[in-house]
Amino acid sequence: MSEPARVDQLLDAAMVAALDRLDVISRRQLRGTRDGERRSRRRGQGMEFADFRPYSPGDDLRFVDWNIYGRMERLFLRIFLEEEDLSLMVAVDASASMAIGGKFLIAQRLAMALGYIGLVNQHRVTLAMLKEDSCERLAGLRGRRKAAAAAAWLLQRQAQGGLRFESASRAASQGRQGRGLAIVISDFLMREGMERGLQSWVGRGWDVIALQVLAMEDIAPSTHGITGDLRLIDAEDASETEVTISDALLRDHRDRLQAHNATLRGLCTRRGIRHIAIDTEVDLARLLLETLRHGGILR
Repeated sequence: MSEPARVDQLLDAAMVAALDRLDVISRRQLRGTRDGERRSRRRGQGMEFADFRPYSPGDDLRFVDWNIYGRMERLFLRIFLEEEDLSLMVAVDASASMAIGGKFLIAQRLAMALGYIGLVNQHRVTLAMLKEDSCERLAGLRGRRKAAAAAAWLLQRQAQGGLRFESASRAASQGRQGRGLAIVISDFLMREGMERGLQSWVGRGWDVIALQVLAMEDIAPSTHGITGDLRLIDAEDASETEVTISDALLRDHRDRLQAHNATLRGLCTRRGIRHIAIDTEVDLARLLLETLRHGGILR
């Protein structure tokens, strides 16, 4: 699958129109660092009416409901839902394993779609690429006009090299302005550091969503002509292993992958992380408009 070279290869016009109607959902009541466009259940002085309460000395008289006073001769204040800012971080695994089977392309398109949704809803958006033991990031994005900059940045990124997931996640999760929502896109096929890496996001107050992208080469290698005597070279550390592809070996691979994925799901459940598995043959529109909405990630 070729690398995208144009913005419309990440999001076409029809997809953009559909995304304009969506927003991301955090399960927590998030309090940002400045006034924004996200309504919370915290009462304050925003624009959406919430309730009345009796007047107390020192309250701002601008919020007195004089209609009620005219009927009851008692002072009541109008209470509003305060609008709060949401930090949205979309972090993509940019290691070499993501280059296999089109996983990185799906991750780029997902990052653009989710970032765009955040931008049109006036959230503070950060895009990040997890690489080696650190991350590259494009921060401070806000508003629809930043979509072009986000797309250009994503198009310039490549999947290459290794990934120390724990260290990279720690570096990325530290860049938080207020509490926020972190969407981590990866195949999660790392040998170590998966649990501590995800915990580093949770420990810093992020509401975390793990989107696991797998290629058919990961799931069923025999369907892609991988047979016979082979020398396998690890995409990230270049280590070599000689194997003979057999039915028994493929069954063992399938069992190990299923066990690994079960471990990931269990970890996410224990840490309060929402997990959704995706394969590279997914229809992106259906994923966004149906799967992620039904999964409580978008609305």
